[in-house]
Amino acid sequence: MRTAGPQTALQATAWPRLLASSWPWRSAGYLLTTMPVALAAFTGLAIVSLPWLELGARLAAGNYQAGAIAALILLGAALVGLAGPAAAVPLAELERRRLRVVDAHPVASGHRHPPATGARAWLATRYTEPATWRETCYACLLATVAPVLSIAALSAVPLAAMLIASPFLVLAQQPGSAPVALPLGTAATAGQAVPYAIAGIVLLLLVPHLLTLAAGAHGAVARALLEGGPAERLRAELADVSRSRARLADAFEAERRRIERDLHDGAQQKLVSLTMQLGLARLDTPPGSPAATAVTAAHEQAKQLMADLRELIHGIRPQVLADLGLPAALRELADQCPVPVTVTTGLAGRFPGQVEYTAYFVVAEALTNVVKHSGATRASVTAFRDSGALAIEVSDNGRGGASPGRGTGLTGLADRIAVTGGRMLLSSPPGGPTLVRAELPCQGQP
Repeated sequence: MRTAGPQTALQATAWPRLLASSWPWRSAGYLLTTMPVALAAFTGLAIVSLPWLELGARLAAGNYQAGAIAALILLGAALVGLAGPAAAVPLAELERRRLRVVDAHPVASGHRHPPATGARAWLATRYTEPATWRETCYACLLATVAPVLSIAALSAVPLAAMLIASPFLVLAQQPGSAPVALPLGTAATAGQAVPYAIAGIVLLLLVPHLLTLAAGAHGAVARALLEGGPAERLRAELADVSRSRARLADAFEAERRRIERDLHDGAQQKLVSLTMQLGLARLDTPPGSPAATAVTAAHEQAKQLMADLRELIHGIRPQVLADLGLPAALRELADQCPVPVTVTTGLAGRFPGQVEYTAYFVVAEALTNVVKHSGATRASVTAFRDSGALAIEVSDNGRGGASPGRGTGLTGLADRIAVTGGRMLLSSPPGGPTLVRAELPCQGQP
């Protein structure tokens, strides 16, 4: 059974098939591309460090003016605190992408999504989360330690080549010339250079391991600083689940609208035409004849089927909700309820379609429960805006005791509300009254 190869350069250092794999070449490419990125990080670090360098120069020269020292400290702290994270965030995103060269596992960002749009919300979020400051720390390491590590590992290649070529360099010298200076000493004869050549061959064999180890160590540090911790990864996964749930809800809403449109424009129109034809045929048949009886029965069935289809379309998406909005739709629900219902709304303008339909469904389901289970003699529906959310409250004076554990109705209601990112609150003590409250987020709506 064939086993999978290493997933990171650090794991590949102990792999027997390292020399025959692409890991040394990938590691060399990673170390080479580190240099320009490190140069950019070093340039940024040098700029924000100018006040500190000036402060050091003043102190070394014996200039201890308190005002100048305080000003340089404040300016240096401001540059590091403001410009450092702002530059580290895009640099870290580049490094997460570049890390794929030596690490097959994707690195998820530990950043949170800002609660609102705009530069102010973005800055407030970025400057108060640990991920930003870990990325700033990584940028400092990238500007100082990373280029030294990369140069040291990459210099092993020309060093090995020079050692291997040392006997030929000695032979190329004129007789009586000074000894040839080699990286690890000098050699006056080819025989003296042979140990250096052997050391070069050994070093050349170790170069793939050295490059892979250096790149793997760099990648491990980068992953540790650029990837979110367990709590941040969980938060990112929850955010992905929420976005996926919202996409599914939008897709469901679009499909429901398509079904409603197909039923309204297709099946309903054909049924209306059939009903009219049966009505005309009913007029043309002799009264009291068997044919008239059959046509009359078919005509009545067609009219009943058309009423049922109209009710089905209304249940998929009420026309009054689409045309006039939520307040009018809630009043229509109240008029159709056998229990007297008082509707109070203070809403202006329209809300997103998913929010409006969910609110309508909440009220329709809650009123159905009032009629079936509560024994109430009156109910009330209240809709209003509450801190960026559409709040819907349905109350009744029934016997109370409602609980999600006693059936799937309230549980399904809570699940439908949760799809929009909202929540449901229930108060129903024995003896009543019962209050169902739904809070549906609708930021930026009137």
